[in-house]
Amino acid sequence: MATSRRSTCCSPTGHDSPTYCAWVGFRLDPESGRALYVPEGCAHGFQTLEDESDVTYMISTPYAPESAAGVRWDDAAFGIDWPAAERVIGERDRGWLDFEPERG
Repeated sequence: MATSRRSTCCSPTGHDSPTYCAWVGFRLDPESGRALYVPEGCAHGFQTLEDESDVTYMISTPYAPESAAGVRWDDAAFGIDWPAAERVIGERDRGWLDFEPERG
């Protein structure tokens, strides 16, 4: 369940998905009581919509920082339409390389 307002999205990154690299977005907030399940093989991103936001994850394997992978928030392969113009992006997230659809 969301404890702050945020926009979140996910996108399949596997070649066998009929919605490969398409994205779907949701608004999560405390009032709705909703959460989002993102299955393996999907990229996930979020943008907080208020200051002092907390985001909680549940993951299927123990966290291993050396195994982290990602895509940039503005990667053209996905074309995500983020709702807020103001962006504060962490150093790690700014450093991801372009997603290469032919490699997945």
